[in-house]
Amino acid sequence: MREGRTAPWPAWVPEALVSRVRAEGIDAPWAHQAEAAEHARAGRSVIIATGTASGKSLAYLMPAAAAVEEGGTVLYLAPTKALAADQLRALRELELPGMRAAGYDGDTPFEERAWVRRHADYVLTNPDMLHHAILPQHRAWASMLRRLRYVVVDESHRYRGVFGSHVAALLRRLRRVCARYRSEPVFVLASATIAAPGAVAERLVGLPVREVTADGSPRGGKDFVLWEPPLTEKTRERGAPVRRPATAEAAELLAELAADEVRTLAFVRSRRGAESVALEAGERLAELRPGGPAGEGAGGGRIAAYRAGYLASDRRRLEAELRSGELLGLATTNALELGVDISGLDAVLITGWPGTRASLWQQAGRAGRDGRRALAVFIARDDPLDTYLVHHPDAVFGRPVETTVFDPDNPYVLGPHLCAAAAELPVGEADLELFGPAAPAALAELVERGLLRRRSNGWYWTRRERASDLADLRGSGGTPVQIVEADSGVLLGSVDAAAAHSTVHEGAVYLHQGETYLVRRLDLDDAIALVEPARPPYSTWARGVTRIEVAEPVRECAWGEASLHFGTVRVTDQVVAYQLRDAATGTPVGEEPLDLPPRTLHTRACWWTVAPEQAERLREEGVELPGAAHAAEHASIGLLPLFATCDRWDIGGVSTEAHPDTGRLTVFVYDGQAGGAGFAERGYLRAADWLRATRALIADCECPTGCPSCIQSPKCGNGNEPLDKSGALRLLDTLLAGAPDVTTPEPETAQPAA
Repeated sequence: MREGRTAPWPAWVPEALVSRVRAEGIDAPWAHQAEAAEHARAGRSVIIATGTASGKSLAYLMPAAAAVEEGGTVLYLAPTKALAADQLRALRELELPGMRAAGYDGDTPFEERAWVRRHADYVLTNPDMLHHAILPQHRAWASMLRRLRYVVVDESHRYRGVFGSHVAALLRRLRRVCARYRSEPVFVLASATIAAPGAVAERLVGLPVREVTADGSPRGGKDFVLWEPPLTEKTRERGAPVRRPATAEAAELLAELAADEVRTLAFVRSRRGAESVALEAGERLAELRPGGPAGEGAGGGRIAAYRAGYLASDRRRLEAELRSGELLGLATTNALELGVDISGLDAVLITGWPGTRASLWQQAGRAGRDGRRALAVFIARDDPLDTYLVHHPDAVFGRPVETTVFDPDNPYVLGPHLCAAAAELPVGEADLELFGPAAPAALAELVERGLLRRRSNGWYWTRRERASDLADLRGSGGTPVQIVEADSGVLLGSVDAAAAHSTVHEGAVYLHQGETYLVRRLDLDDAIALVEPARPPYSTWARGVTRIEVAEPVRECAWGEASLHFGTVRVTDQVVAYQLRDAATGTPVGEEPLDLPPRTLHTRACWWTVAPEQAERLREEGVELPGAAHAAEHASIGLLPLFATCDRWDIGGVSTEAHPDTGRLTVFVYDGQAGGAGFAERGYLRAADWLRATRALIADCECPTGCPSCIQSPKCGNGNEPLDKSGALRLLDTLLAGAPDVTTPEPETAQPAA
């Protein structure tokens, strides 16, 4: 429990805002709200990084409302449309006189967009619209940009990895266009608790930023449970035991809590998982309360699903029904992790590690928002990281949250944004400092490629196509492949270009909304996969070959006879075949070759080697080195998200008994995005802690020869062969014998009070 600390209302806050907020029962701002607001009012960019439900929105609303009253404008950026829509709803409920707040996103009707550009003084949007619709058309936004006083960057901890690098370049473009209209807005960032928030914010916006981290809001107590599903009698290949699915556990817990009138939010990692948990929980609730309504879907019962892809009106209705208590349970993706106002929740179920400690506490903080004691349950998936955490709770509790990782100088990100900037306004020598030290080399390459033209007064975009189309903000890796039913021509959905080779290759079994299809043809030139309905008795699993070359070593250090490295690499992936597996047992029943082109990725990697003498000693002990290295690679990929703000699907790995570039047994872990995302570098900086945790994970797992909870990987292109669990332990022992006692520590930022 924590008592709240208030502060007086700043004298400059509009009386209308004070009276409206007081009418809602808030007599005075919390101390951190007032502190952040005073920084912003004084013209100092600021980040407020405090716990969930600590009232960060009022901290930026105070200076924003004052600016609007004085004739200025405000631009609000949220990572999702749902959050921006919720903020707009809250603003309109306040009914502040003279404030013309409006949303500007993909759901905004075209007939309303012209009104927003001309008349709105508080515009709520997202990075995608800023990139594609506002900055390229800045002349149409001149009135607003000329009077722009504040830019609010909400949930700024979400801007990490390649997405964070894109947003950093985007905000520099915004600052540059604002300067064209003689405005210099103050940036106000709001974030969940993160390490070194001021330094992270400065890298994001490119300006000095003050930080406010002392949370003055009251906090109720919370019981936090780590829950590991039980083993079943089923086994996988290699005799690996099978745990009960985390989604099945979540559905049962959600139903039981709903039956006891406990308002609960269940976070599930995938859209399909959210739908499945809602359906199973509704059926279970009907069994527990046969006389009452079950969860028949959105708005039809007491349990429903919530995810991106729903119509905006459906999402708003579900949010309102949960707030009112009409819904007792909601299974959701991380779409509701953000600051959408859902008060009065009693419990939160977190199905699988959400990616970072910051996200874990953000999701857990959704319960108990009214100050009452609440419950949070982390349900472990059959996954190395989840398994490690339930057996090592000290890795969660009492540990600092992570530093947000992104690289503003990534040339694969910076180049497209320089093209977009040149299309907005010619890029001059004075802009080089704004875009950072990597800008001159990036501009030279763009000129060489014919994308920009150098003239005496700067760099110009000279092509007819839209420059903004070059930058892929969400990092999907190219044009998505459209999935089309061959006979009817109906568009079923799409898949990212990077995943198309392994998921919609010819002959692949593709699942869509519970229906099964076979891929008849994949046309990479037109980015279309033609499918037909089918019910084959098998599933398919793509098998690939990955080669990695060291392009440029950047850093290295000796670990006794072993060594640790970080640098630039070239990764070449090629899907060469797909395996058919029995749908009921998962047993392989055949394999078919594929003829797909290789894909090359220039990125960053961390890698470690052991000396030939060390490898020979291990061989003499009977260690199968290829299987040992492969197992250590899988387990380390599974654990890196504990030390870097990433997901295991954001990174890849390669292991080899003798790599041609090192001449040694080598294990690589690389960023899965062009140019790198900062994850591998974080692994290098925390390598001793990371690899010791990897060793502990393998040793603690109760399986005899390896399972998905330790060394098997769901993304392995070699069918999880070969793997040697005991050999991986001996190999890691050999490596770690020369490791330093500690690695670069993270800044000390404690996790929020539970």
